Amino acid sequence: MQSESRGTGCGAHVGGTEQGQGSAGKEQSLLLIMGTDVLGKEDAIGKVLVKGFFETMKVHKQLPHTMFFLNAGVKLTTVNQEVVPILQEIEAMGVEIYSCGTCLKHYDLESELKVGHRGATNQIVEGLKDFNKVVWI
Repeated sequence: MQSESRGTGCGAHVGGTEQGQGSAGKEQSLLLIMGTDVLGKEDAIGKVLVKGFFETMKVHKQLPHTMFFLNAGVKLTTVNQEVVPILQEIEAMGVEIYSCGTCLKHYDLESELKVGHRGATNQIVEGLKDFNKVVWI
């Protein structure tokens, strides 16, 4: 199901067809929301794990339809020099990538966005109804 962004967002498109499905009008399979720039509680190992997570996702082609980065997660689409190239490859494979505009502003990273588009939290709210599965990390 396609859905246009409404409200205070940037107007970025959220919908599309399910990854690899090629048939318009069906619900998307997965929205991945990244609210952190690490996996787990320990920063040092968490940075290694988050990089490995995206590498594994890319290599195995187990890709969500859309990824939305918020809170410290926006550092992964801006200043994390190890993860940005991986996310660029994932985006080139057809994954829609968005970073929370409010979060980019909060961290003073608005001009640093290197992959994807500026998004708004209304994309998350719409994603709750438009996607078969929503995963928060």
